[in-house]
Amino acid sequence: MPDNTISGFAARFGDETIIAGEFREKLAPGAFARTLKEKPDVVMLLDHDSGRVLGRVAAGTLTLREDRIGLWFSLDVDATTPEGQTALGTVGRQDVRGCSFGFRVRAEEWQDGGDRLPLRIITDVDLYEITLTAFPAYPTTSASLAHTNASAVARRVRMRAEMEQKLRGIA
Repeated sequence: MPDNTISGFAARFGDETIIAGEFREKLAPGAFARTLKEKPDVVMLLDHDSGRVLGRVAAGTLTLREDRIGLWFSLDVDATTPEGQTALGTVGRQDVRGCSFGFRVRAEEWQDGGDRLPLRIITDVDLYEITLTAFPAYPTTSASLAHTNASAVARRVRMRAEMEQKLRGIA
């Protein structure tokens, strides 16, 4: 049985994408470090829609962490809301399996692309929101529904029941 947690990577370091057909872009490791250290009140949305809030750092329903791969998140979804039901359903079916993020660039570097598009390397951002989306600008982002291992849970329940029965002399 699935629980109500969605997790994944809202951004991945080093993966390139093309922005508006004009330039290539990638995120440098550490791009989120400053903003996360300052503990901003980042929200998680559906499709960048501020009317469809799924969670928020300040409320304790959204956890963000930068690791060697990128910006990892864990979202405790409220299944009693229409947005929560939509998120659990679409991510659970993998109709939605990517993320995006809303930010302001604080620091960047540019490299001439030669015969390719120029490359923007983002090194520091102000992060405002992350979002679940079917069409992420960075296709290597991820979102998936956490699942409990039902067979392991069932095995533990059965073992405990058997132990209780033995303690009571029930065979």
